[in-house]
Amino acid sequence: MLVKESNIKPERPFRLVKFFTFTCLIVMFAGTIVIAAINVHYVKKLLQQKNEDYAHLLIENLNHQVFLQFIIPVFMKYGRIRLREEDQYKRMDRVVKNTLHSFNVKMVNIYDMKDIISYSLDKAKIGTINAGGTGYKKAIAGKSTSDLVQQGNTVELFFGFPRKTRLITFAPIRAERPLSSISGPVLGVVEIIQDLSRDYKAIFKLQVMVISTCFFVMGGLFLILIFVVKQGEVILTKRAEEKLRLEEKLRRAEHLSAIGEMTAGVSHEIRNPLGIIKSSAELLKKKMDKLDASSTIPGIIIEESVRLNNIINDFLNFAKPKNPDIHPCNVEDIIEKNLSFLEPQIEKQNFEIEKRFIDGLPEIMADNSMLYQAFLNILLNSFQAMPDGGRIVISAFSDDKNVILIFEDNGKGITDDNIKKIWNPFFTTKDMGTGLGLGIVKNIIESHMGEIKISNRSSMGVQVEIVLPAKEV
Repeated sequence: MLVKESNIKPERPFRLVKFFTFTCLIVMFAGTIVIAAINVHYVKKLLQQKNEDYAHLLIENLNHQVFLQFIIPVFMKYGRIRLREEDQYKRMDRVVKNTLHSFNVKMVNIYDMKDIISYSLDKAKIGTINAGGTGYKKAIAGKSTSDLVQQGNTVELFFGFPRKTRLITFAPIRAERPLSSISGPVLGVVEIIQDLSRDYKAIFKLQVMVISTCFFVMGGLFLILIFVVKQGEVILTKRAEEKLRLEEKLRRAEHLSAIGEMTAGVSHEIRNPLGIIKSSAELLKKKMDKLDASSTIPGIIIEESVRLNNIINDFLNFAKPKNPDIHPCNVEDIIEKNLSFLEPQIEKQNFEIEKRFIDGLPEIMADNSMLYQAFLNILLNSFQAMPDGGRIVISAFSDDKNVILIFEDNGKGITDDNIKKIWNPFFTTKDMGTGLGLGIVKNIIESHMGEIKISNRSSMGVQVEIVLPAKEV
């Protein structure tokens, strides 16, 4: 029976382990992204709170400087504050810029008590009415507020990388009381706008880096897992194949054992009367030679008895192979003995034999007569595959542990269907034959702890490869 690899699949428990592992990897990847998103959200909140506190400190400092360096001096000099006058505006501008110099402030607007911008770093905004909105109203009521304003398209806002991010803080400007904190009456409102776009872009880059790192780490784990899974599948597939081979070998051994017992019993029963028939035919032939020398019937009986005895010997050799009598021997000498025996047939059918033996071929531990029989069967098969003559190449070489023999002929080869059946007992494509020859050869080689492979050559003909363990030095 031929084992088909395509039909062998990993066992169900392994599929469950693989599914569970992949699921865990996906859950871990998703969980890591969620944790990264939470961390980034926390960082953004922390950044916003830090900048809000920073803005309030700036406003408190600005309030102090404006009150001391602008409101009091201007009021004492002019009796009233009018930022529309050039001198007062320049003085306010100098105080604001000196106070906020080198600080990260994008825009400063100062409102009067009527929600009119009295001062701005952008002169175009001076005189704008009702520009403060809710933040201004809360500041007039004495409460400071901060709002985060982001600008960008839907994708930018959804993934957290807006084109512009600003923190707008409104706070009251109060009169200072001596030796106390800024807690006097509200004199106006200051608006500070901080540009946080760079910080948010840095956070987004950090987020991308975290997710990318997570992706590459999980991707690496995924590739390693795929490799491990593939190796596991290969191992399980090989085990399944080996299991099928062993089961088939066991079934075949049990089948052959039953056939062997039956064959051995029948063969012994046949051999006794066959011996009587042969000996009787030989006696009859001697008498017929004296009475009628032209009679061929006794000779035919003897010839067929010999052929039947050979068939019985094949049955017995296959059913109950004998144990090899191990001795050091040289395969080159055995093959030379085969070729000497077959020399008349080689010359008669015009076979060309080419030997390719390396020098110093190591000896093997084997039964000389059994290997002689195995090699003889292989050569006879090659002869039968080339009835009109042909070429046979016999190669012998060695590796570190084995002696390798290769027999190659240029016959018609073996069909794909038949090559799968060549080791089956009693399978033969010949008109006369038991189909046990190759089986006997295989038993002999395996009894010597060797291997035999038969395949079609790429050009034409058949190649028989035999591997036998070399003698340990």
